[in-house]
Amino acid sequence: MRKLKLQVQMTIDGFIAGTNGEMDWMHFPWTDDLINYVKQLTEPVDTILLGRKLAEGFIPHWEKVAKNPSDPEFEGGLKYSTTPKVVFTKTLDKSIWDKTVLANGDLVEEVTKIKNQEGHDIIVYGGGTFVTSLINAGLIDEFNLFINPSVIGTGMTIFKGINTRQNMILKTTQQFDCGIALLCYELKRD
Repeated sequence: MRKLKLQVQMTIDGFIAGTNGEMDWMHFPWTDDLINYVKQLTEPVDTILLGRKLAEGFIPHWEKVAKNPSDPEFEGGLKYSTTPKVVFTKTLDKSIWDKTVLANGDLVEEVTKIKNQEGHDIIVYGGGTFVTSLINAGLIDEFNLFINPSVIGTGMTIFKGINTRQNMILKTTQQFDCGIALLCYELKRD
């Protein structure tokens, strides 16, 4: 079975966005050690999962970056724009993006079907409600939590509404030169 990884930026106090979706707390620029770590994390990924709301910004952003070789994020833009994506939605009935299919069936069935297909790692970036649903269903195998040196006090979290206890195994930690720290956990399966 393929591994589903979560890659998420969050604050020290556990928020992935401000109350109105603000992301201005994220720490930039990234240093080479963090850029290289993310490249290694995404190298074996051949499928990206997204919720519809995040997809509406994520996909056009990376497509634009991939068209500009002078953009410092060009290499990431190529990876994210060329990797096949599955957007989970209840409102769209036709994909408006290249290399993207829609999934609007039962979340557990759809993700399990993807995980059982031939291929390499799968990565999910969000959005928040979508990721919370994946966590609740026990579908995320590896949690890559990139902790930014910011505290915002209130906002959106992926852990609000979790209704099942899940135990984790610490896989690795890493401090990056820009001040971001990684906590990487695997879901402990019985």
